[in-house]
Amino acid sequence: MSTHDAWMHFAFKEAENAYKKNEVPVGAVVVFENRIIGRGHNQIEMLQDPTAHAEMIAITSAAATIGSKWLNGATLYVTLEPCVMCAGSIVLARMDAVVFGAYDTKTGACTSLYNIVQDERLNHRAELIGGVMEDKCSSILRDFFAQLRKQTPNMN
Repeated sequence: MSTHDAWMHFAFKEAENAYKKNEVPVGAVVVFENRIIGRGHNQIEMLQDPTAHAEMIAITSAAATIGSKWLNGATLYVTLEPCVMCAGSIVLARMDAVVFGAYDTKTGACTSLYNIVQDERLNHRAELIGGVMEDKCSSILRDFFAQLRKQTPNMN
């Protein structure tokens, strides 16, 4: 098992926590100096907050843990490619790297639609690695939406 797989395992556990709460199963952890300093999973439905993405919660937690808005030297592990909002937050926090599992062809802003975290016009760029544990990270999302479609027959 690679180091990235090992850390992604913790992000996946967060995704499982979201699934259990009927949230879209996305999980994230922030790793700094070989330890997790922030973790989160989607809480959009529970909080009725469109910004309560796993990444945002993990970044906020990490900043509180170290007492700084800058997360230089930190890596974000997230089970789904970050969206525009989350990618912008990664840049603003000055994180060193983003490692994600599943690609998001509809809203992904770290490869699929945009690459905000490596845009040379911005003042900070992060290393980017996609597709870590991709099958497992994609599978939990497919399972969740299949289950949701069964519960909501008119959902397309």
